[in-house]
Amino acid sequence: MDIVVVGAGSWGTALACVLCENQHQVTLWGRDEAQLAEMAAQRENRRYLPGLRLPESLRFSSDLSATVRALPTDIPSLVVAVVPTHTMRQVFAEVAADLPAQAVIVSASKGIENDSLLTMDQVLQQVLPLVLHDRIAVLSGPSFAKETIEKHPTAVVAAAKQRQIAELVQRAFQVGTFRVYTSDDVVGAEVGGAVKNVIAIACGIADGLGFGHNTRAAVITRGLAEISRLGVRLGCNPLTLAGLAGMGDLVLTCNGPQSRNRQAGLLFAQGKSLAEVQTAMRQVAEGIRTTRSVHDLAAKVGVEMPISAAIYRVLYENQPVGQVMSDLLGRPPRHELG
Repeated sequence: MDIVVVGAGSWGTALACVLCENQHQVTLWGRDEAQLAEMAAQRENRRYLPGLRLPESLRFSSDLSATVRALPTDIPSLVVAVVPTHTMRQVFAEVAADLPAQAVIVSASKGIENDSLLTMDQVLQQVLPLVLHDRIAVLSGPSFAKETIEKHPTAVVAAAKQRQIAELVQRAFQVGTFRVYTSDDVVGAEVGGAVKNVIAIACGIADGLGFGHNTRAAVITRGLAEISRLGVRLGCNPLTLAGLAGMGDLVLTCNGPQSRNRQAGLLFAQGKSLAEVQTAMRQVAEGIRTTRSVHDLAAKVGVEMPISAAIYRVLYENQPVGQVMSDLLGRPPRHELG
């Protein structure tokens, strides 16, 4: 297939490598022409994935409109969205008219838009032509970019409302150590992928305060309860959140040293402000913006999410992490499944 990967960060680069391994014709798009030229010449993404060799067949482009216009119009192609979630609307609004009707759009970005409170597939439906609305899929699951390129066994989920679209994405990506399952639960894949980043910030804060494995296990488990309450209220299948896009991604992001959101939590535990944390991070920690979205969405749909609310108070109300932790522990006792 002809495939365009939109976003030359670590995850976009990793997915481009997976697709090249599967013998597709892959073009990686990014805004930074100098970075792309270096990647093409050195066969390495030195900014985000130093030391990892990129496939010789991988092509690069900084002109997204021209790249998607070159896609075939008579057979399916893939456009994989791996841009920061706060740029998704603008990037795809600019090229919506250039996308062929046979294209399948795959969102691999995890988050909820701040002001609209829409998931990424909902944002894409607002900006793309009607003919493409049933050709949108979501790729989610526990997957660090570096380990994916290094071919560590990895399992993810391709979710789409149309079964044939999910299976097309599955065929496009599945190769060797990269295993893809299908699902029709787009809402579950989106909610699990977005909210786990907020819980990972909480785990980073707990680790930074010196708490141990008991605390981390509690945060992960009660965090999953919050994700499940929100997901079910929005219409997802609760079993999705017990799978790769829910529990799987949550466990990885809360525990893995490569997790940007956990790293952000460690910085907040040091007493750093939101601005200081954002300055210190080399890559986008999606959980920072998503914390605000989850706080507003939970209030809108009437779902109690105490851990997420606590992280919101740390990030956006400048409350000390120690006080927030004390407030969480001081909540009245309750039934676990209530």
